[in-house]
Amino acid sequence: MDTVALKKTANEVRKGIVTAVHSAKSGHPGGSLSAADILTYLYFEEMNIDPANPKKADRDRFVLSKGHIAPALYSTLAQRGFFPVDDLKTLRHVGSYLQGHPDMKHIPGVDMSSGSLGQGGSAAVGMALAGKLDKADYRVYCVFGDGEIQEGQVWEAAMFAGARNLDNLVFIVDNNGLQIDGDIEDVCSPYPIADKFKAFNFHVIEIDAHDFAQIDAAFKEAKETKGQPTAIVAKSVKGKGVSFMENQASWHGSAPNDDQFADAIAELEKVGAAL
Repeated sequence: MDTVALKKTANEVRKGIVTAVHSAKSGHPGGSLSAADILTYLYFEEMNIDPANPKKADRDRFVLSKGHIAPALYSTLAQRGFFPVDDLKTLRHVGSYLQGHPDMKHIPGVDMSSGSLGQGGSAAVGMALAGKLDKADYRVYCVFGDGEIQEGQVWEAAMFAGARNLDNLVFIVDNNGLQIDGDIEDVCSPYPIADKFKAFNFHVIEIDAHDFAQIDAAFKEAKETKGQPTAIVAKSVKGKGVSFMENQASWHGSAPNDDQFADAIAELEKVGAAL
């Protein structure tokens, strides 16, 4: 693993997120920025994928259950070569294939249309079960928001995954502590997250979502875990990388104006230059 290269790529992913949301004048930058390092690791280090053949049968599958952070997924896919980076500027524009939520029919590299919160886990569990039935060796990864796991369907999917010993499945919780209405503890606390997944027969790993050494170790541990699905609870910072967006629930679904966009890009460029 080249940590510096991953940090540089994640920084470019963050620039793409801010650019896309600014261009759209709408979108979800806070949770997109908090998940950027995890997505960068998945697409540049972990997953068996091929931008030249996005539907290859033995590819690893990815489901973005918190589909509103599509800017993060799109920016990562663009950096990985699934489509041109410049297309990020068309996010949410009329006629653009880059809709506000992921669309598996029109976007290369998207395995599941998502955005109706709570449902991605069920789709990921279905993919993992299919892999087991087919005796295929692909793995399935699913990213949730920590506010999203207030949805009951998440736990129905977890119950099934644990009961069927789906060790080809990894759930990742982007635990940034904030949702659209504020602190997750104040809205409807999902804590203790790790203990809940353990109760559903998951192997649980808790990490810093912005430390690539911890991310790398967690996904390696998940691959070595047999007989259980894995849940990675990734403690993150909402708005990570753009100082005025960090830990602010107000940036859950707000687009930066021109001055804020310029400040954000300047800050990220400075980070990139220092790497």
